[in-house]
Amino acid sequence: MKKLLSALLLAAMLVAASQLNAEEPVYKTSDDSSDFVVITEVVPDVILEIRYYSTYNFVGARIDGYEEPVALFTREAAEALKAVSDDVKAQGYRLKIYDSYRPQMAVDHFVRWAEDLEDKAMKPYFYPLEDKEFLFDKGYIAAHSGHTRGSTVDLTLFDMATGKELDMGGTFDYFGIISHPSYTETLTEQQLANRMILRNAMMRHGFNPIVEEWWHFTLNNEPFPDTYFTFPVHYLGHKPAKHDCCQPNDYEKDIIDIP
Repeated sequence: MKKLLSALLLAAMLVAASQLNAEEPVYKTSDDSSDFVVITEVVPDVILEIRYYSTYNFVGARIDGYEEPVALFTREAAEALKAVSDDVKAQGYRLKIYDSYRPQMAVDHFVRWAEDLEDKAMKPYFYPLEDKEFLFDKGYIAAHSGHTRGSTVDLTLFDMATGKELDMGGTFDYFGIISHPSYTETLTEQQLANRMILRNAMMRHGFNPIVEEWWHFTLNNEPFPDTYFTFPVHYLGHKPAKHDCCQPNDYEKDIIDIP
């Protein structure tokens, strides 16, 4: 028995050692935007509210790399999203996009913000119940994002009958368990049903959800699963001069919904 226990212990130690010595994953980067499209050119029915071009986001400032209020996507993801748009439009809704392609420089901006524990200006709106020092540990902030691969989108549904967003029981980019698609404790039946309308439509047309955010979906067969892109967000074909971009407060959200 002792020999068996010793052998098991040795095996466990070898596994642990191999994990400790494992190399960090290698991330490929590219500044080639040739396989990307402007979403509204493929899906003209979408509504845009590009939060990271504005200052109404969890950082409280325009995010690095967002040079124009435009949504970019890989061609494959845009075509799949067109099918989703047609689906929900037939049900009386339109897609409203908060973010799609996100350059690596924007993710780096998030990381710098998260490391500055003194900056809590937007805490009341986006993470009132979370300590900023634990945002990395809980997965709200990471050094690499699926958005940077170009086939991930953050979105909701806009009800054409009421002229308002559907009530999802929680706001975009709210850091907390209420944002989890599986969360049900304080949500109404209507809020849960609204989340499922979006989720089912996205999944019907090839997008996968994640467990932490009801608004986040990635194309199942994304064309660049290992590549993180670095080019900034702007209308493809030109890089705007500084005077082409509005001031940070020119693209504010008209009405702030406090979570």
